[in-house]
Amino acid sequence: LIDTAHDDKARLAFQLGARCGLRSDEIVRVAAEDAVDTEAGWMLRVDSAKTDAVRQTPAPDVVAGMLRAYGSGQGSDEPVIDVTTRTIRNWVSDAAARLQEREGEEMWQYVSPHDLRRTWATNLKGADVESLIVCDWGGGSDLETFLDHYRGAFSPDAQRRQREKVEWL
Repeated sequence: LIDTAHDDKARLAFQLGARCGLRSDEIVRVAAEDAVDTEAGWMLRVDSAKTDAVRQTPAPDVVAGMLRAYGSGQGSDEPVIDVTTRTIRNWVSDAAARLQEREGEEMWQYVSPHDLRRTWATNLKGADVESLIVCDWGGGSDLETFLDHYRGAFSPDAQRRQREKVEWL
């Protein structure tokens, strides 16, 4: 989906959802100054409208670099993706429609911006990142609720790795 974005700003918006776990309303508010280089690597400071809290979530180097580059042409505290959440939904729908047409897969018609965040959380769990860290990075205050919303189906490989941890199985 990221590669199907119609331009660089849409591609960055998709990456903020799929690679950083941002919600649509967070994507449209993120500014260049929110990308901070910490001892843990590049992080995004996210003011969550949902919890009224500030969280930090990891950002790939390329995403932090794109934010910083866009921010250099405007105020570093100005939103980089200066559109509405409806525009984000339209960008995702348009990209998904192109993929549906190209691949003939009807499931693309059900993709929404929230699926980017869900993919982010599922990929972190697939990489064996601790659930509490995923919850913290995602701004969840309740692990059970967070996992109910973002836990994907576990692949056979993931299930096999977990079984190997239990010597009596």
